[in-house]
Amino acid sequence: MRRLVMLLAATAAIGGTASAQPNFNANPSFGTIALGAGFDGDPRIINVTAGGRLSAQSIDPDCRGSVANAPDVRLNYEAGSLPLIISVDSDADTTLAVNGPDGTWYCDDDTNGTNPVVRFNSPQSGRYDIYVGHYQEGSRIPARLYISEVTSAGAE
Repeated sequence: MRRLVMLLAATAAIGGTASAQPNFNANPSFGTIALGAGFDGDPRIINVTAGGRLSAQSIDPDCRGSVANAPDVRLNYEAGSLPLIISVDSDADTTLAVNGPDGTWYCDDDTNGTNPVVRFNSPQSGRYDIYVGHYQEGSRIPARLYISEVTSAGAE
């Protein structure tokens, strides 16, 4: 009986840890887009609501702020010779966490004032799960996600 109780406690602890991680299989809150190198309409701008209840540091120690459990946007990207620039513009202090096609997390905070920029100089083709966060856990604030091969949000 003691062994069963310990096993149940361990299972519950594992279940609690799993809930502190993003759900990659969840539908993105603001859609999935497919873009290829040289895409028209550059930059692509998507209105999102930043933030959530998940600490971005639980995703990767270098990430900051709080993010939603599901990706905000999923980008399926066919790379070419141009860089891929993912950035955010908001009146609030935002953060950015991107899970690249290789499973590596790329995070940024405050590259462009209080707005983040993740730049892939030699991007990979594949799926990018994009999380836009901020510092007021649980609060949801309006933001604009920019996907570009030539510029970042706010760059003039």
